[in-house]
Amino acid sequence: MFDAPHEGGSPIVRNILMVVAVVYLIGSVIFMVQAQSRINDMEKKQAAAQEDLTKKMTDSNAQLKASINVLAREAGMTQKDLGKKTSTLQAQEQATQERLKADEDTTKQQIGAVTADVNGVKGDVTKVNADVTDTKNDLAVAKGKLDHAIGDLNKHSELIATSHDELEMLKHKGDRDYFEFTLKKDKEPTHLSIVSLQLKKTDPKKSKFTLYVLAEDKKIEKKDRTINEPLQFYSGRERALFEVVVNSVDKNTVTGYLSTPKNVATSQMPSHAASSQ
Repeated sequence: MFDAPHEGGSPIVRNILMVVAVVYLIGSVIFMVQAQSRINDMEKKQAAAQEDLTKKMTDSNAQLKASINVLAREAGMTQKDLGKKTSTLQAQEQATQERLKADEDTTKQQIGAVTADVNGVKGDVTKVNADVTDTKNDLAVAKGKLDHAIGDLNKHSELIATSHDELEMLKHKGDRDYFEFTLKKDKEPTHLSIVSLQLKKTDPKKSKFTLYVLAEDKKIEKKDRTINEPLQFYSGRERALFEVVVNSVDKNTVTGYLSTPKNVATSQMPSHAASSQ
């Protein structure tokens, strides 16, 4: 059943295939021709662009060289002159740097010398300050020779002397009368001004002592007192303030002074000379 159509259709198929092959071949040739034409056009355009770019670069280089030549002519220098000028400027710069370095070294030396002078002046000032301080200290010591101490009765700060020289200074002030004394333990009372003093006990290690004040028929005990402590009491018709200050304590004796109001010994007569108990 199928052999007749197959045999009758084979030439037709072959013809169709041949037509298709011819059409494909012609299309391929046409495509290749068109592609080659496009490639040629692109190569031409690329060559033209390359040529144009080369021309522009050549023109630009020429313009640049022309500009440099114009600048050189305007500056009045050739390239050789420009090189010489550059060398000259470099030499001047180096010379300037060397001069600045030399000036810097000189300045450092001058600063060192000035610093040394300043240090010397500082040393002199320090010495002067030390001398001034010593002088102030000496003045303070001189002023401090007359000490202030708190009295045992009125609790006010009183000016006292701690040595014979300081006592002389107090005497020269002329505010009060002063009587120096040396008391011996367990001896008869020592009469001073309008009162009497009697030493009862001493403690040299602790610089303490005990004594009696005899005034107006009264016996006042000053027990376990220390050196340079003002021992105060009132005596006389006008109830004048008396002070006893002991400056040193030995095994059996004490030394010090009695301070009384000015001229109290001559202006007041004691009612009775105190006696030892």
